Amino acid sequence: MKRKLQVFISSTYTDLLNERQAAVSAILKAGHIPAGMELFTAGDKSQMDTIKEWIDESDVYMLILGGRYGSIESSSGISYTELEYDYAVEQGKPVFAVVITESALEQKVRTLGTSVTEKENPKELAQFRKKVLSNISSFFEDPKDIKLCVHESLADFTSKRELKGWVSASEIVETKPLFDEIGKLSRENAELKEAIAGLQEKIAQSAPDSKKKANNFDELESILRATEVKIPASVTNGVEKTENLFLLFYANRDKFLTGVTNQFGVSDGESFLYHNMGPKLLLHGLVENEKVAGVKYRRTSVSKLGKEFLAEIEKRVLRNKAKKQTGSDKKSSTKSSANPAK
Repeated sequence: MKRKLQVFISSTYTDLLNERQAAVSAILKAGHIPAGMELFTAGDKSQMDTIKEWIDESDVYMLILGGRYGSIESSSGISYTELEYDYAVEQGKPVFAVVITESALEQKVRTLGTSVTEKENPKELAQFRKKVLSNISSFFEDPKDIKLCVHESLADFTSKRELKGWVSASEIVETKPLFDEIGKLSRENAELKEAIAGLQEKIAQSAPDSKKKANNFDELESILRATEVKIPASVTNGVEKTENLFLLFYANRDKFLTGVTNQFGVSDGESFLYHNMGPKLLLHGLVENEKVAGVKYRRTSVSKLGKEFLAEIEKRVLRNKAKKQTGSDKKSSTKSSANPAK
């Protein structure tokens, strides 16, 4: 899905009209959404509250810093432009800035007059400029430099999966049927867990632990091998395939041990593992699904039972390899005895 990032453009206004227009044009040409002070209207809330809401809702913050410090917010004595910048940084927004060069500012003064320079708060502007240049920033001589900076910065930000952006409704997959299926599987899982608990109690009373687990794993392997799973064409290079659940689980054991998630932007392969295989394995207690702390997505990973099951399978694989190797060595030894070298 193609994401459109909302970019909040911050700057003084009348002295940077051409520069703002260049930024807006570059953002739109890149397929993203510009937002800035010229879009705001008077309302009940204070101007700074409104600005903060727009910054919160935006994905990226861009600053164009010219030769003026800007209008001062009365309660803090700091310009709105600097307050916006500080707030974006505090909120952890991706930030980039373009700062006018001294030579370009001198040319603007010759062309437009001293109205484009700061007369009342030059010291504050100098301190703000120093702060901005200590972070991600670049200089500009003319609007072309701004367009180039926008193009390069947004190309970098677009590649970051943690940025949500905006997605067309037509591209969003209908998830209700999937949620219904997960709900059904969860109920069946609860019933199976209860049944399994009863069976485990009976088995514990009649068989040693090692033998009990081996028998359980034999039965579980048979069930998984009998469960067929359709693999969509998007995962198998264009051809839909069918494979049993056991082989799929064993082949993807490393991914499930690490954990597969439903976070935005995962590959088709990981999405298949989470949404299709995960619920089926969950029914047998081989995986568990949990909320990941601090983020909005969930993770499916191998449960304790699943780890014990995979460990037993690995042992069986190694034993089979050892038997085949021993048989091969015996055949080789017999052949050598019958046909001694001359």
